[in-house]
Formats: sequence, structure tokens, C-alpha cells
Amino acid sequence: MNNITIAELYDLSHTAAKDYLSRFTYPWEALKGISSFIIELGKTLSSDEYDNPSENVWVHKTAKVFPTAYLGAPCIIGAGTEVRHGAFIRGSALVGENCVVGNSVELKNVILFDNVQTPHYNYVGDSILGYKSHMGAGSITSNVKSDKTNVVIKSGDEKIETGIKKIGAMLGDHVEVGCNSVLNPGTVVGSNSNIYPTSCVRGVIPSDSIYKTGGVIVHKS
Repeated sequence: MNNITIAELYDLSHTAAKDYLSRFTYPWEALKGISSFIIELGKTLSSDEYDNPSENVWVHKTAKVFPTAYLGAPCIIGAGTEVRHGAFIRGSALVGENCVVGNSVELKNVILFDNVQTPHYNYVGDSILGYKSHMGAGSITSNVKSDKTNVVIKSGDEKIETGIKKIGAMLGDHVEVGCNSVLNPGTVVGSNSNIYPTSCVRGVIPSDSIYKTGGVIVHKS
């Protein structure tokens, strides 16, 4: 399968999880250890740069966290990031630099690379969002199959048995997801690809592609 390894999807220079992610071949393999990794990393952060408002919660002094936002442990909020009114960070969230976590956005067990935007009414769970990826308003990652069986990554006729029940979406760098789209469990979107609004997406979407209405995929010219 192409476009689904960490090396193919991400430029690791744009995340504090670089060393952690480098241990794995596929991004979903990193999901189980995100919480422990955040705690480990957080304890190394300088108090000159990061506030520690509660146990296992670290917020860069240049980040802006609105008063109605909830920061559950463990989490790290990077430099220059905005966590806006009503955001709900349930925990196990590494949010990079210059990100936007908007109103009514919920994050759970995620890594957001630098400059990621989840600005309006997004649910992002058990997912990894690459550098400068953007979730349009109302777009969500669905992370559990309706029959609660393990998630299978599908690319055409090829399948990878993950052995994991909760996997959301793996978005490569510079991915644009249109408003009100649903990314089904185990969706992998290659870097520099676009998803049309109101799409229902599953499987592997190649890099440099456009996912159009009805699931038609075309390569960017």
C-alpha cells in the first residue's frame, strides 16, 4: 500500500512528537501510547515557557486558552495556539504550535501537528492530523465501527488488519477536509489532498488527490 506510512504522510519536523512517531511504521500504531508519551514529554518542558495549570496539563505561555475551554489531562498546548470558547479537550491530546481548536470542538487521543486548524464543531478522536491540515466546519472523525469490531485499513482490494477497535483518521500534511464531511474509521488521506464538503470517506485516499461527490477520486493536475 502507498501513502499510508508515517514517512509518506508526514514531515516530522513539524511536531513535538517527532521522536515518538519515528518508532512506528504506520500512524495508527502510535495511538495506544499517546497518553503516556504526553506525560513523559510534559515533564521535560521548561516552566519558563509552559504553565502547568493542573496535573499533566501544560500550556505554552504564548497560547491563548479561552475561559470556557476545558483542558483534560494529559495534554500539551503549543506556542501560539488558540483554544477557543467551548472547546472540550478530553485528554491525551498533543496540540502543536499555531493551531486552532475552535468552538464546540472535541479532541480525544490525538496528535495535531503544527498549524493544524479544527476551528468549528469538529470531533477528532484517535487521529493524527498532519502539518497545516484543516478540518472544515462540522467535519468529524468517526473512530468506532457500528459493529464494534477491529478497524481494517482498506486500499482497493488490499487490507491491513490493525487489531485496534478505535481508529479515527490519519490526515497527511496540507490536507483540506470540506465542511460536514465524515471520515469513517480507518480513513487515511494522503498529503496535499482535498475532500469535498459533505463527503462520506473511507479507506485510503492517495496524496495529491481530490475526493469528489459520490466518492470519485481524481489526481490533481
